[in-house]
Amino acid sequence: MSFTNQLIELTDLSCRDLESTPTIRKLLSGDVSEKHYISFMTDIYPIVLHFCPIMATAAGRCAQRYEAVRLYLYDHIHEEKGHEKIVLQDIASFGFSPGQVIEKTPRGSIQAMIAFNYYLALLGNPCSVLGMIYVLEIISSVYAGKAAEAISNTFGRKLSDGFIFLQSHASADMEHMTKLRNLLQSIDSPDIFSDLMNSIKMNFYLFYQIFTSEK
Repeated sequence: MSFTNQLIELTDLSCRDLESTPTIRKLLSGDVSEKHYISFMTDIYPIVLHFCPIMATAAGRCAQRYEAVRLYLYDHIHEEKGHEKIVLQDIASFGFSPGQVIEKTPRGSIQAMIAFNYYLALLGNPCSVLGMIYVLEIISSVYAGKAAEAISNTFGRKLSDGFIFLQSHASADMEHMTKLRNLLQSIDSPDIFSDLMNSIKMNFYLFYQIFTSEK
C-alpha cells in the first residue's frame, strides 16, 4: 500500500476514534458549559505554547539533508508564532485569569504528547515533526470551526468574543493542509515514510488519550 493510501486509511480510522469520544461529541454539538470550555482551552494552551519550539528544534537538525522540510518549518513557525496568546485572550474574555492557565501543570496525557514530539525533534528523524503538524492541522481544519460555531451559539456569544483561536484555525489550517500535503508528496524516502507514519499514529493516539483521560 502506498504512503498516501496508508495515510488516508490511518487518518480516517483515527478521526472516527476521536469522534466517538464524549468530549468531541459535546464540543461539536455545543453541549458544554463555560467551565468545560475553559477547561478545554486550558488543555490546549501548553500544546500551542510548545508547537513552535518543537518545530524550531526539528528545523535546527534538518540542515541541508532535509532542506525542503527545514524551509517549510521556518515558514510554518512564522505563521504559528504567538498563537498561545490568542488562546489566553479567548480565556480572558470569559473573565478567567490567564495567569492561572500559564501556571497550571498540564495533565499527564498532555505532557506525554509534548514530550514525545520533543523526543522526535531532538533524537529522532527531524522530519517526524511533520506528523505532529499533520495531526494538529487535521483536527483544527475538521473540528475547530464546527466546535466554535456550536459553542458560541450555545453561549449566545459572537465568534469574536472568546472563540477566535478555534475559528481562525478552522479556515487557516485548510490552507496549511494543502501546503503540507504537497510537501509530503515530494518525499520519496521509505525510511522517512516509516518515521512519519509512526509520528502520525502516535500523535493521533496521544490526542485520543487527552480527550478520554481523567482530569
